Amino acid sequence: MRSIAVINQKGGVGKTTTTANLAAAFANEGRRVLAIDLDPQAHLTINFGVEPDSEERGVYAVMTDALSIDKAKVAVNDRLWLLPSHIDLAAAESELVSVVGREVILRDALEAMRDKVDFVLIDCPPSLGVLTINSLSAVTEVFIPLQPHFLALQGLGKLLNDTIRLVAKRINPELHVTGVVLTMFESGTKLTGEVVEDVRAFLEASRNLDCPWSGARIFETVIRRNIKLAEAPSHGKSIFDYEPRCNGAEDYLALAREVLSMTDAKGSGEPATLKLPPTSVDPKKPVSPDVANIA
Repeated sequence: MRSIAVINQKGGVGKTTTTANLAAAFANEGRRVLAIDLDPQAHLTINFGVEPDSEERGVYAVMTDALSIDKAKVAVNDRLWLLPSHIDLAAAESELVSVVGREVILRDALEAMRDKVDFVLIDCPPSLGVLTINSLSAVTEVFIPLQPHFLALQGLGKLLNDTIRLVAKRINPELHVTGVVLTMFESGTKLTGEVVEDVRAFLEASRNLDCPWSGARIFETVIRRNIKLAEAPSHGKSIFDYEPRCNGAEDYLALAREVLSMTDAKGSGEPATLKLPPTSVDPKKPVSPDVANIA
């Protein structure tokens, strides 16, 4: 079972869209997939057409009442299940404050699913708290959706240093960043090229460091800006059920196939190859200080 946290502490970068459509793409490729909505905003739940108002099932009951994931999950189709969220999950932070082992509740609950699914994808909340720590304690891989804009790049250092490095050091030594997913990609802009080059240079410079992102890659597949990806959640559908012939569906299917074909970056023994979309950026351009200071 591959377990993946999809995380970025900046909103609006395609985190939930990536979780939903990558999960659906894996299912379309014949894998058994569990998608977990760990965000109290319940956007992943809504994306799959599930009403986020249940008080008896879902991730809140798993976290606070020890309900099994098998009983709490909801079937989206015959190979895809959702562990839904709702606004009550926001109270879990305070309810669990005195619970011993609160950081690994989700990890322990997922043990029972190890032989029942091939992939677990977790849509993480945008802030560092008990819920985010639970998600990073429960998985081995991290995918970081990144819109190639300056402000999105600004938050990358905080995410890596203040969140992922901390959890890997203190709770989950198996945790590592598998890669960065470029979302809302517009190849014709100068800013896009600059941000991509900065991230590429930073990852290359991290190869020999003792950090959870030393083997990370920028995925070859980029997610192009596509209005159908924004429309699909309002219909409670993945992009494959809403408009399977659009660029968004094509990109997420290609990303799923890339993930399925790659060797886990941590276990391969070889650094991931970075093949970026063509840009007009000078390769000798210095790395942005905001990224260079991450390590």
